[in-house]
Amino acid sequence: MVRLLIVDDHVVVRSGLMMLLNGKNNIEVIGEASEGDEAIKKALELRPDVVLMDLSMPHGKDGLTATQELHELLPDIAILILTMHDDEEYLFRAIHAGASGYILKNAPHEDLLAAIASVASGNAYLTPSATRVLMSGYLDRVKNGDTPDTLALLSEREKEVLEWIAKGYSNKEIAEHLVISVKTVESHKSNLMEKLGLKSRPELVKYAMKKGLLHFE
Repeated sequence: MVRLLIVDDHVVVRSGLMMLLNGKNNIEVIGEASEGDEAIKKALELRPDVVLMDLSMPHGKDGLTATQELHELLPDIAILILTMHDDEEYLFRAIHAGASGYILKNAPHEDLLAAIASVASGNAYLTPSATRVLMSGYLDRVKNGDTPDTLALLSEREKEVLEWIAKGYSNKEIAEHLVISVKTVESHKSNLMEKLGLKSRPELVKYAMKKGLLHFE
């Protein structure tokens, strides 16, 4: 069962999403929130598998800020952005904030169900137009000799975990150093591999060395 928290400032939208999603494709809607602070509070209380997050919530904390804070507090929770903004800037900011997926509000219902299933299983999901934006932007920068810095995709905590991995510490040792759980370390490691397109610990070590992240006292 995929436990889902819905975050949107419009009551009608939340109600419609609950009616559409609850009980479908093994989804259970366990809560709702109207703005970012409430979303964080509910997520800490209910521990959903997926948070379906709107970006524009003018009467409280916005979705991007809430996404970043939630990703830092609860890295095991997948955050799927559901928005009307088919815009490159919002897309990149959402990914940088730690979102696992990005889908538009005008997407077919089947696509939304597929997106929730995808991020719940630990994979990323991008709506087709978002994928085209990413590929187009990447190719343009490469063509101009400006390869995007993948470090910009990592949170500060992920960079910390990456540095400890590169120094040869085990997950348990990293957890003790950073005063977090082993499960959280493993989640950060998984996020690192997904964001950087790497598949093993040795690849993470090589990447850290290449980026100059190894700092020995």
